[in-house]
Amino acid sequence: MRKTYTLQVAGLTRELPLCPVNEKLDIAAFVMFSDVELTIACAKALLEKAPEFDVILTAEAKGIPLAYEMSRQSGKRYIPARKGPKLYMEDPVVVEDVSITTQAVQKLVIDQKDINAMNDKRILIVDDVISTGGSLHALETLAAKSTGTVVARAAVLAEGDAAKREDILFLEPLPLFFR
Repeated sequence: MRKTYTLQVAGLTRELPLCPVNEKLDIAAFVMFSDVELTIACAKALLEKAPEFDVILTAEAKGIPLAYEMSRQSGKRYIPARKGPKLYMEDPVVVEDVSITTQAVQKLVIDQKDINAMNDKRILIVDDVISTGGSLHALETLAAKSTGTVVARAAVLAEGDAAKREDILFLEPLPLFFR
């Protein structure tokens, strides 16, 4: 039987499967995709903690349902940074990051028109989980290409040492599981 971690967040309980990252470390897999109840509850709880903002910036893919729901509940626009340039992008802006869950360098890309849409705006960076901070750093780099100001960095979960950070908003800590 697979080991799990019991997570309580935003008034809900979920059993997260433990997944090996390497021979010494497992992480609890937190996936909001298709869990509408969890997405709605976490979006509401994060909005209650967030400062005033004008636009949400998130990374493709797991952050998109959360950012969408936060956008829907707040009425504010969200901008997803894509994993690669898309044909519709006239002037793509690219940054790279490394994530614990993908174990490889990733690209995050938004169009210059989205950079322009963040100009002079209060930007809320949103992700499902903040762990090493790689994706967060890439999103901050994209936001810095605008004249907007990042007012907060928010996630449902802060994994491992990220829970000790004072520069992020999160709903619950998520431990790492060392063997």
